[in-house]
Amino acid sequence: MSSAVSIGIIGTTPPEVVRALAPRIERLGFATLWINDVPGGDSLAGLRVAAGATSTLGLATGVIPIDRRPVDSLDLSGLPAERLALGIGAGRVTTRPVEYVGAGLAALRGITDAQIIVGALGPRMRRLAAEQADGVLLNWLTPAAGRVTAGELRRDAAGRDDQHSVRSTLYVRTIVDESARSVLDREIGRYESVPAYAANFERLGFRAADATITDAARLAEYVDGDLDEIVLRAMTPSNSLVELEAFVEDAAAWRGR
Repeated sequence: MSSAVSIGIIGTTPPEVVRALAPRIERLGFATLWINDVPGGDSLAGLRVAAGATSTLGLATGVIPIDRRPVDSLDLSGLPAERLALGIGAGRVTTRPVEYVGAGLAALRGITDAQIIVGALGPRMRRLAAEQADGVLLNWLTPAAGRVTAGELRRDAAGRDDQHSVRSTLYVRTIVDESARSVLDREIGRYESVPAYAANFERLGFRAADATITDAARLAEYVDGDLDEIVLRAMTPSNSLVELEAFVEDAAAWRGR
């Protein structure tokens, strides 16, 4: 199985950069543009800009924390449902997060025909995605761990009454040259300091740095796995348009090897 390859950018990327970058991502044959949702950055607004600049490129949020942005507050206008995947997560909810996301998923089903993706770290949230969502967005997994998780998702989805295929997507921090190494190292350190992620790395038996892409050979390991989609989260020194354009061009060359 060969995974589709997509591009991910941070939600604070300026709209003029998104407008210029999205057509290039589409032209180079990437499947989807994923924009994460962070304080100070609206993923839906970014995707609305990308939608206006493209015609076939998939559009996805990765992910909207619905504790901070409740479902009834989301503005989905101007977003083509046939191209849209709405990624949602629990955010900082610590009491019954699986039930909380399940309720949000059900509410979204009532207002959009877009695909709904659940951001999942642990097995219970992944099971919710397998049983009720259109897909799952995974994070910080090595190619080997991705294969195991993809198999678990297929097993968990096997009993669905609708026989719906659940898409497995893995978000991987990626650099295409050494100028971005310090940015990647800071991201690694940030996640290794989060207790939930630190515990997950310990449970799985690898470090965050082992779940990143820094060259074409490593990308090939991910693409040749059992996951449906690999999202290359673009890590560049300043997130400028010039840097992001170089990133997608180099990533496209890597993918073609």
